[in-house]
Amino acid sequence: MTRTEVRPGSGGAARTALSHLAAGGSGTVFALLVLIFAVVFTLNPSFAAPPSMMAFVKQAAPLIILAVGQYFVIVSGELDLSVGSLVGAQVVLAAALIDGDPARTVPVLLLMLVFGAAVGLVNGLITTLLKVPSIITTLGTMLVLYGAIRLWTGGAPTGALSEGFRTAGRGGIEDVPFIGQIPWALLIVLAVGAGAIALMRSPYGRTLVAIGDNATAAGFSGARVWRVRTGAFVLSSLLATLAGILIGGFAGVTAQVGEGLEFAAITAVVLGGVVLSGGRGTVVAAMAGALTVEALFTLFNQLRLPSTIQPTVQGLIIIAAVAYAAREWTRRTPRPAEPEPARPDPPMEEPPARGSR
Repeated sequence: MTRTEVRPGSGGAARTALSHLAAGGSGTVFALLVLIFAVVFTLNPSFAAPPSMMAFVKQAAPLIILAVGQYFVIVSGELDLSVGSLVGAQVVLAAALIDGDPARTVPVLLLMLVFGAAVGLVNGLITTLLKVPSIITTLGTMLVLYGAIRLWTGGAPTGALSEGFRTAGRGGIEDVPFIGQIPWALLIVLAVGAGAIALMRSPYGRTLVAIGDNATAAGFSGARVWRVRTGAFVLSSLLATLAGILIGGFAGVTAQVGEGLEFAAITAVVLGGVVLSGGRGTVVAAMAGALTVEALFTLFNQLRLPSTIQPTVQGLIIIAAVAYAAREWTRRTPRPAEPEPARPDPPMEEPPARGSR
């Protein structure tokens, strides 16, 4: 029997991409996503209608974008706990500065991007140059942002977002046949996903993964570890800013905006098969993990489970994913061969006594 040759365009590239996604545990998240949607559609058949699915995507878009930013940091071997508080700070800051004036929308959006980049730069430089563990650095940033916003607003956000600001989060292309509205949030997610895939295929992306796998070896090979990791923190904060823009447009301004989103993003990334220690995982699987988390919460609502169960489920997912990754690492890493016990040297013959014959 002759081997069938796979020619370009015959589906070989697609099969290669699918096998790459399924490697390292990433395929599990896609199967889980299909299973959850099947249960949701069974409980509520109207949820499968295109308008309902578009509304679901609009709601899930901020978490998907946050997961992409968190992926950049985690795959480099670090962690960013500040994104949830940054989202809240950005939304509250935008509402206070715009205060319903459409003329202030564009300047405030630019200020938000500068502020997000500055937060990411501070997180990155403290982690890489001062050698402070990223979990401590970003935890401190999270507390500083939460405290500063509550001190400024007194716990009650003021101002209002303009209609132009809210368009990205709740608007879209109207009067589309069979669908109704194609949300701008969906198009933004697709653009972010395409950009993230292109970035991870670039030399920067490959260096990012190499640093997460072994920072010392990457440094010896010429990579500037501090610069690459700092760039990952900046990307994470910029994407958190974009997520804040979508959340502000979709849900408005509340005192709890952004609360707990950092843990939801981490849950999504590890559910997508990305290893918390870095060096393994795909951005597509991380995005699928965010979609799965959002679908799981939708299933809880369909089952009328209390919202307080969500943190418990997130914690279980993180523990299970980390335990699974550790087990796979142990199974795949060859054990060093045990040294053979040293054999004793043969006894030396005593020299004949002097004068003996």
